[in-house]
Amino acid sequence: MEPTPETAPAAAAASETAHPWAGLGPEQFSLLRLAPLPADRHTGARPLRFAELGRLERHDKTRSLLRLSVRLPGQRLRPEQNLLEVWVDHRAKEVRFGPDKGLSTEPGNRGLGRFLLAQGVAWAKQHGAHYQVEGGALPARDALDEGARARRDRCLQAQGFTLDYLDPLQLKARYGAPRVAALHEDWHAEKVQTIATLDTATMLQQADQTLHEQAVKLRKQEERIDGLRREDGTLRFTIACLVAFSLFQAGLLIWIATR
Repeated sequence: MEPTPETAPAAAAASETAHPWAGLGPEQFSLLRLAPLPADRHTGARPLRFAELGRLERHDKTRSLLRLSVRLPGQRLRPEQNLLEVWVDHRAKEVRFGPDKGLSTEPGNRGLGRFLLAQGVAWAKQHGAHYQVEGGALPARDALDEGARARRDRCLQAQGFTLDYLDPLQLKARYGAPRVAALHEDWHAEKVQTIATLDTATMLQQADQTLHEQAVKLRKQEERIDGLRREDGTLRFTIACLVAFSLFQAGLLIWIATR
């Protein structure tokens, strides 16, 4: 039985889930720097953070796969979070962006969504710029909050995707694009930067040197404070002696005057 247009995306998703590449983990790693940004009233504080970007590529005669994942130190995420998959069907000349549950990023509102999409678009253009883009439904959970929905829509539209809402409440929506070549591969580079291994080593070396310099300065300040404390103790003793001597002199003068 041939899949209908309505069931074709579901059939493709099931096929990709059962594909031998579906359970493979990342093989290449790099460092991401999330630049500090002003606090947002919806998402809160946005301090400087670092994350690990994992990358997996696979190719054969019929398909190609790019899987990108972002891990945060000391933070556990759901399997579908910070995950982007790009499946290329060379026989049908189609490109599909996943996962099926939608692109969910943590921390939110930091530019991670655009960054991952931009990386996926750039890779897809290398392997089939003239291929068609298989559209899909957007998860309704992102539309429950107006701010989250607006950020999601801006992110997709900035990368060249089109959005179609299917109901007046704008809870059900679909994304799409005519071809891969129509998508954009730029992102907010001032928000998210990739750092090479050598650059990471340089940063660590500079941080270690800075810590050493700060430790030297701190030790000198502590020695200076100890010296000032010793001088303060000496001055206090001298003042106490002078006061005692003054009192003795005053008492002696009073005794002589009263004789």
